[in-house]
Amino acid sequence: MITAFAGVGVAGARKLAVGKAYLLRQEPTFSSEPVERPEAELRRLDAALDAARSHLEGVRHSIPANTPAHIAEFIDTHLLMLTDSALVDATRDLIRERHVNAGLALKLQRDILVQVFDEMDDPYLSTRRDDVDHVVRQILVFLGNLEQQQRDVTNDPVDGHVVVTDDLTPADAILLRQRGVAAFVTEHGGPMSHTAILARSLDIPAVMGVHRATEMLRHGEQLVVNAETGTILATSEPEALEFFRRRLRSAESYRRSLKQLLARPSTSRDGVPVVLLANLELPEDSATAQENGASGVGLYRTEFLYLNHTRAPSEDEHLENYLGILNALNGLPLTIRTLDLGLDKNIQYLSERLPPLTNPALGLRAIRLCLKEPELFLPQLRAILRASAAGPVRLMIPMISTLNEVDTLLRLIQTTKRMLRSQGLAFDPLMPIGGMIEVPAAALMAESLARRLDFLSIGTNDLIQYTLAIDRLDDSVSYLYEPLHPAILRLIHHVIEAAAKTRTRVSMCGEMAGDARYTRLLLGLGLREFSMQPGSLLEVKAIVRDSDIGALVRTMDELMPRIDDISPQSLLDRLAEAT
Repeated sequence: MITAFAGVGVAGARKLAVGKAYLLRQEPTFSSEPVERPEAELRRLDAALDAARSHLEGVRHSIPANTPAHIAEFIDTHLLMLTDSALVDATRDLIRERHVNAGLALKLQRDILVQVFDEMDDPYLSTRRDDVDHVVRQILVFLGNLEQQQRDVTNDPVDGHVVVTDDLTPADAILLRQRGVAAFVTEHGGPMSHTAILARSLDIPAVMGVHRATEMLRHGEQLVVNAETGTILATSEPEALEFFRRRLRSAESYRRSLKQLLARPSTSRDGVPVVLLANLELPEDSATAQENGASGVGLYRTEFLYLNHTRAPSEDEHLENYLGILNALNGLPLTIRTLDLGLDKNIQYLSERLPPLTNPALGLRAIRLCLKEPELFLPQLRAILRASAAGPVRLMIPMISTLNEVDTLLRLIQTTKRMLRSQGLAFDPLMPIGGMIEVPAAALMAESLARRLDFLSIGTNDLIQYTLAIDRLDDSVSYLYEPLHPAILRLIHHVIEAAAKTRTRVSMCGEMAGDARYTRLLLGLGLREFSMQPGSLLEVKAIVRDSDIGALVRTMDELMPRIDDISPQSLLDRLAEAT
């Protein structure tokens, strides 16, 4: 008998796993009995905080040196939160004032903070909600409110197992990876949650948003996890298990063979060159990009510069950061995306200056914030221009929705150039300026945007979210997140055609670009420049080299007029047949 479950797949280079289920139940228990000695509960809380801190520091020190830097950033963030007054001091106040035990006080304060984040409809804030939840869970383990299993999980024999749980903290995910876990299945979370980001970065196949997974799956039963399709099969049939184990061995062999492509060109069978670039979160990620054969950086996210400071970063801090990456890239091009923050990010030095928003996802963020707050933006703009004197730099503007925004920004850039000249500071006067296509309005106006800009880059994560009106982090609607929706394909096709018509470079830097299932489709639509997580580069390169792009283009030309009536799988099947 085979039982199937569905969720949201999160796949890096590894997409399939077969292993026994390891159920990790994390439901905490609390006593509501009033305490007679709050001082004792305060001491328990402090001891749990110290223990949680030691635990996280231990995880931090155990991270291998070649691990992507943003993984350690998750742990650093949680270490900082252990001293956050909104969490710790407020919990102490609850113990003193309401005479509740430390665990219940922590839970009550957690609920208050999470409610604040839940009321702000924004993808990033949902990840901050996860941070609060994960840090509280770490503390509850040492207060005794969570099962001992949670504390001991890293000592259990999870090697080759599929961990099934309601959620995972970043620290647990890192430790479980080090202990050889085969895959994760979680009840909560979506493709942009911290657990999903970690799963991709650590190359652990995962299926998330499987409601009641810890109730429906049994500890020790055999599971087949397909992170590409987001499905889980529970089966004890030997033939079925052997079938998937053969597939797994074949996939592992294929992954090892991809290393042979490092020195080979990214050119299709019919001789069409395709540019494959990397997305970077942090400067340290440039080494991973080069190890996987990236031709440069198509997207460098600069938000961490702002998030990790108690004040806005200075021009020199920006410049030092960009020059460090340029040096590491050894002459490869670097595309710097300007600040893509909004007031939703809970940055104190921003929130002190600007009023709160009712809907941050549609409010003052990205280019809108930069144009409204030039004091915040100009140091970055000047630093990007100055960095262009040291190497091939491109500037990319996020979340464009009007031509007026572009025109205003271009005037600001010209003014900044005049200032730099008058100060005797060097820059590349021809530094390319590009814009991200992330909202339907920008996609529909792509030709006008292309006439003003040097390049376009399609940000599919937001483009899909805004076009289909779904919150990617809400697992109750995440099933609607469909990159192959006809409306999405029409918008992408329109942008690529507009770029071709105006002879403007166009790339794609969203998750879709690094998903090998869609490579032939995008080649058929005319895309010739992809930017993705470094771990996906070789797999996409293999498909490029195995493709007849002329045949793919002809197939898509035939299919696009009736794309509304073609199912996603039929579309992919037709493209596979075309090569």
